[in-house]
Amino acid sequence: MNKIKTPWYKHYDGVREHLDYPEGSLFELIEESANKHPDYISYNYFGAKHTYKDLIGQINRCSEAFLQMGYKKGDYISICMPNTPEAVIAFYAANRIGAIANMIHPLSAENEIKQYVNGTKSRCIVVIDVAAHKINNILPETELKDIILVSPADSMPLLLKAGYKLTKRKKDLDSSGMIKWKKLMSKGKKLNLLKKTKNANADDVAVILYSGGTSGTPKGIELTNLNFNALAIQGFEACACLSPKDTVLAIMPVFHGFGLGICIHTAQYFGATSILLPAFNAKTFDSLLLKYKPNIIAGVPTLYEALLKNKNLDGVDLSFLKCAISGGDSLSVSLKRKIDSFLKEHGADIQVREGYGLTECVTGSCLTPMNEYREGSIGIPYPDMYYKIVKPETTEELPYGEEGEIVISGPTVMKGYLGCPKETANTLKIHDDGALWLHTGDLGYMDQDGFVYFKQRLKRVIMSSGYCVYPQYIENVLDSHPAVLMSCVIGIKHEYKMEVPKAFIVLKDDVKVDKDLKKSIRKHCEANLAKYSRPAVYEFRKELPKTLVGKIAYTKLEEEEQNAK
Repeated sequence: MNKIKTPWYKHYDGVREHLDYPEGSLFELIEESANKHPDYISYNYFGAKHTYKDLIGQINRCSEAFLQMGYKKGDYISICMPNTPEAVIAFYAANRIGAIANMIHPLSAENEIKQYVNGTKSRCIVVIDVAAHKINNILPETELKDIILVSPADSMPLLLKAGYKLTKRKKDLDSSGMIKWKKLMSKGKKLNLLKKTKNANADDVAVILYSGGTSGTPKGIELTNLNFNALAIQGFEACACLSPKDTVLAIMPVFHGFGLGICIHTAQYFGATSILLPAFNAKTFDSLLLKYKPNIIAGVPTLYEALLKNKNLDGVDLSFLKCAISGGDSLSVSLKRKIDSFLKEHGADIQVREGYGLTECVTGSCLTPMNEYREGSIGIPYPDMYYKIVKPETTEELPYGEEGEIVISGPTVMKGYLGCPKETANTLKIHDDGALWLHTGDLGYMDQDGFVYFKQRLKRVIMSSGYCVYPQYIENVLDSHPAVLMSCVIGIKHEYKMEVPKAFIVLKDDVKVDKDLKKSIRKHCEANLAKYSRPAVYEFRKELPKTLVGKIAYTKLEEEEQNAK
């Protein structure tokens, strides 16, 4: 392996090279944090503030309730929630009893939720009310026994709760047989069973998050207690500017590694306040900043692009910001310059810091140092995370400056893909140095000081508002429609989302394009694809371009789309 000037972290921000990691669970790390500062505010939800002592009490009550319902170590508890206190409490409560939190996007299509629930054999799901009808629809085809129903209003202050109930029209929902959150928590008052439980170990799987893997079809990523705890400890060190009582605007969702790993777990580890927001609208970003005055914001590049366009921030003092992190998609050099200028003009003496990572190592594992930037670089690896560049589809290391596949090794690297040993073996490989390396499918290079440069993705993926959208998966759904012969999906530019999917469709010989057919295909996509991954544009063709070996030439369609601009 190329020998970097060691430890290069010491050249930037005083970060230590090697760190100590706990042997226990996620809950134990947070409990230790609560013991250090029980009266600090753990989370703020629309002005309802709860201390770390409150949080531990809520987690314990939820844990006891899970135990009373018969759940134990090794069971999967699905959590289909946005950023609410109930999502955080249920997440840590599952971990408290040694269960595995199966994190599901509430906007996932019914078939996707069914796949995620059945893939883990979940018997329990904590679900937000707006997605509960999907659970009812798939219930007969799953092993689900307990459905715990949550409303975004459950933890709101009284006045806001009343206003929410008046203004939000509820969809018709048969909630018979479901357990409301308040009733669940009332089950756990005595904590009789909890006293007998043992906490999980560092290497136990704690969380399932979903990503496309190397083949582009959604897979459950098995992440351990160590993976998340190491991320929190490394992230705190790498940021080098965080302090207890800091406030973190938790915009990124809890079913995303960025949101769960950084805005929740890392924040709770060092005693910060997570400002929980179940929904986020870029148009109201200015009001959130002015209302909460967060010290730390973390989001995708489109978030910062919206910040630049927001006229309501003209002349506003943003000096309360001490850390701004961009991740989930690459940040262009020109956009970074604009953001940095914007921050300085508004009194924030910081630069936006780009992070790089993937769900297979929870989230970020590389970050721009606080006081250093090299144009085009995504920064330096976190402490104890090692990067090298290899010749694609091999384990052969390349010299500094030469472009190849980025591979990563360290304590945040996943255990594997749930139920997919072949895919796991293709992604996690032991090299000649004896270490286990995660092959990212991304191209880049490294300079002699350890700064990493991302160039492009090897696998087909569309980055839409920070979410990975996989064309092959969309194509599989389109091709399953009875009228479709074949399809191809590419990403096209979008003013705010960066990219959105566009579908090119060839119909079977006896099928004609008409209004009813278009409606049928759209409904088919709505039933089988999450909202954020549905095609934004449909184009019908008589044929699609092919390569010499007969494969659909998606790159040709990308070229056509580019030339049409």
